[in-house]
Order: sequence, then structure tokens, then C-alpha cells
Amino acid sequence: MTARRPSLTPLSARLRDRSPGLSASLLNGVVAAGLGLGALAVLVLGLWISSPYPDSGPSGALHIAAALWLLAHGVELVRTDTLSGVPLPVGVTPLLLLALPAWLLYRAGRYATDASGEPGGPPPVPVRTAWLGVILGYLAVGGAAALYCSGGELRPSWGWLATSLPLVAAAGAGAGVWSAHGCPSEPLLVVLKAVPGPVRRLVFGADARSRLDTAVRAAGASAAALVGGGALLVAASTVWHGDVARASFLQLTEGWTGRFAVLLLGMALVPNASVWAASYALGPGFVLGTGHPVHPLASDPAPLLPPFPLLAAVPDAGPGTRLNWAAALVPVAAGMVAGWFVARAAVRRRGRGEPPRVRWSAARTTGVTLLTAVVCALLMALLAALSGGPLGVGALARFGPLWWRTGPAAGAWTALLGLPTALVVRAWRLRGAGTPRSADEPEQPAGGRGPREPGKPKDPAKADGRTRRAEEKAKRAEDRARREDGLPEEDAYDILPAEPPAELRIDLPAGLRPEQPLPEAPATEGAKTAGAPEPAGTTEAGQSRAGQPPGPPGTPEAP
Repeated sequence: MTARRPSLTPLSARLRDRSPGLSASLLNGVVAAGLGLGALAVLVLGLWISSPYPDSGPSGALHIAAALWLLAHGVELVRTDTLSGVPLPVGVTPLLLLALPAWLLYRAGRYATDASGEPGGPPPVPVRTAWLGVILGYLAVGGAAALYCSGGELRPSWGWLATSLPLVAAAGAGAGVWSAHGCPSEPLLVVLKAVPGPVRRLVFGADARSRLDTAVRAAGASAAALVGGGALLVAASTVWHGDVARASFLQLTEGWTGRFAVLLLGMALVPNASVWAASYALGPGFVLGTGHPVHPLASDPAPLLPPFPLLAAVPDAGPGTRLNWAAALVPVAAGMVAGWFVARAAVRRRGRGEPPRVRWSAARTTGVTLLTAVVCALLMALLAALSGGPLGVGALARFGPLWWRTGPAAGAWTALLGLPTALVVRAWRLRGAGTPRSADEPEQPAGGRGPREPGKPKDPAKADGRTRRAEEKAKRAEDRARREDGLPEEDAYDILPAEPPAELRIDLPAGLRPEQPLPEAPATEGAKTAGAPEPAGTTEAGQSRAGQPPGPPGTPEAP
């Protein structure tokens, strides 16, 4: 007797079925973390090799690369090699470095889902399997990197490590998996269940999906306008203080390798400076040290700031001038952008000659604009929180904008300027349209000719024209048929060749040659009893209607 293999339990079978997707997701997370670490390691090792005065060996450079990789995820570092011997925190995360792991995690989430674009392709990996697999693989490499650099000069703060690294990994991988599944709106609508019922019905109404989508798009455009305007302010202020910025750049280091490293650091901090300038234009400003605010009405930076080109672009100490107040044009433009996006979604226009399609009334447009202001406030608060942090203790404990001030200010500017802009643009899009078409009415086809209402009389001129064209077409068809019927049968035979060309001839077997009669098929029982009459145009002898014999063999009969 042979031993029979025991059957797998349901749990084992489930793990066996999901193991390929889970293992691939884990591998994608490990590869994403390894690529980020490898890119920073290559950069730091290149600067260490080209440096004329290296302070440590390659192990020290690798420790710095691992610490920078953790800093890119928002993990606060602790610097131990200080003159006073007191460890100092370093918590300002360069936002350009944050973009690298975010993009890698996004791609890992998409690849882990393994969604096929073909209709008959294999089903994608389940959402939870792909998402958790990427996160676990990424966190495994992150924990190893934190243990490696814990003995260096820049050590991670374990509290921040346990918070920031999983959040970044979950957000990046979740965005990739969500995008691979076609960006469904169900996960976003689930969040709305936490909102009380009366508030949800008042703000979102029945079409919560379209309103939320419009609010997110408009808030994203407004935040992009704020950050872009902040970048313009940074560039203008750097040019205005060009001499001081150039002197600080040359003062930091003498060798070209050090200057290149300072240049790379400044480029990585440009998004941070743009967010700081956006907060400055909104009104709350930012702080350069505890108790030293900088805003359009006044500037009071810390007296002993380290020399750095971006810090040289800070406005001079003292009360603000009209030139500083001109920064308010940035939130004005951002609010108008948000209002334009909302109005464009409220009234659709497909063409100049077609009536607009009204989706929302003025009251609903107002509600969507206010929702846009709330989303914009959340976005700017998040950017403000990510762009700042401590650079030490005491006076250096806080650098950057305060998120609890920047967010509400952005929401207030968006609501104040976006609301009138949305209503004015909505009315402008309804101009000269007569009676606008509501969202419940069916859309007209591309030609602009919609379905005729039942019982509505047609246009007499158009009806007469169509009738004349139909009569002319029928007359031409009748003449063509009359000419074809008047053609004699012998002329019809003359049209075709008597014999096919030599290259098209086919040698038939001797029993099937044309000169020999073809064998007749025996009549079946059903054919004998059917008694179907023969065609009217032929007789029993096989002659045609006109009494003429059929054409020669191989020649088709006349129609």
C-alpha cells in the first residue's frame, strides 16, 4: 500500500495560493528601500572620494548615507559630535529627498499589484496582500539601516523612527496600489462615513463623489499655486540679496567638492523654502528660532544664524514695507485658481453653439468652494509640518512655518477669494445660453442635434428639402434599374469572356471535363415528395424564358 499524502488545511491552502503575491510584494518593498539607500550611498561615497580632506573612512560615509535616508522619511536625527557634548536634534527634512522614497514606494505598490491591462489577463494581487507585503519588506530594510547608523555621529530618534517611517511607507505603497486598481473612489468615500449624517448631506449631498473630486482637484491647484508663488518669492529675494548669498556660499567651504555638496543641499531645501515663502505670503510667516517670527508686517530673525544661501534671502530685520506686502498677490492668485476650477466643474460647456450643462446651482457651488477651502487648509498644514523642524536646542528648537497657523490662513484666503470667483465665473459661463440644460437632461450628440420631442412639429423647410432629396434618389435608382432591365441577354453574355485566360484555367479530371456531361445526383426521397415547382424562367429541357438554350459550358447564365 502506498502512503497517501494528507490534504492541506484551508489555511495552508490559502497561504499556498497567496504566497506568490506576498513574496513578490515583499521583494518589491525590499528593492524599493535598497534603491533609495543605494542612490544616497553612491552620492555620499562620491563626495567622500573627491574630498581632499576626508574626516573618516568609507564606513563613516555609509553611516551618513543611512542617516540621510532615514531623514528623508521624516525621522529626526540626533547629532552627538557637538562642542558642548550635548546631543542636538536635526529635524528639518529636505522635501526633495522625501520625493525619492515616495516615488519608489509608489512604483513598488504598482508593481506588487501586478494588474494586467488585457481583458482576459490574470487577476491582480489582492489589495491587502500587495500593500502589506511592500510595507513589511520596506520596513525590514529600514530597521536594518537604523540599527547600522545607530552607532554613528548621526543617530535616529527611535520615537520618530517608529512613527514616520511606517507612515511614509504606508502612504506611498497605498498610493501605488490604489493607482494600479484604477483609482477607485470607494476608499475615499469610506472616510465620509465618519462625518455626521446631517453634515454629510448638507456638504456633499447626493453626488458626494463628484463634489469631493472637484474639491480635491481645486485644492491641489490652489496649493500648487501657493508653493509656486513661494518659489518665485524665494528667487526674487535671493536675487535682491545676491551679494549676501554669494558671500555665505563662499564662506562655508573652500574646495569645489564642499561647494558642490552645499549646492546639492541648497537644491534639496528649495521646496522647503518655497513652502516657507508661501506661509510668509499667507500672513503667518515662519520662525527662525524660538521667539523670532518673520512675516510681512515685521521681520525679526535670530541674530546668530549660520551662513547659508537660502537664509540670506530672509527679509531684513524691521517693519515690513509695501514691497513686503506685495507678497499677498500669491494667495490672491491661488484663491482665484481654486474658484475657477470649481466654476468649471459646476457648468460644463462642450462648444460655443451648444447650451451649457449645469451640474450645480449657486448654493451647491458655494458648498463645494468651502469644501475646497477645507482641503486646501489640510494640504498646506501638512506641507508646513513637513518643511520645518528643529536644528538644535534653545533658540534653534524651531525653524519653519507653524502648521496650525499656515493651514487656517490658507483656508481663509481660499474661501475669501475663491467663493466670489467661482460664482462670477459660473455666471460668465452661463452667458448668452438662453435656457441652460440641467444635469438631469440627456446630453446632445456631437453634431448638436438632439432628439426631437414627441408631438413637436418639424421645420417645414427642412422637411420639404429632405422629401425632395429622397424623391430624387428614388428616381435615380428607378432609372438605373430600367437600364439594367433593358439590356438583352445576348449582350449580357458578350460582356463576359467566353473562356477564362490561360493562366486561370484549371485542368479537371477526365471524368469531369466540360465536354462530358456531369453525372446527375440521384433524387432523394424528400425531393420527390416535396413537389416543389421549378423556376418560372426555365422549362424541363433547361431552356431560358426567351426560348433560347443556355450558354456554352463554362459560361455563367444571365441574371
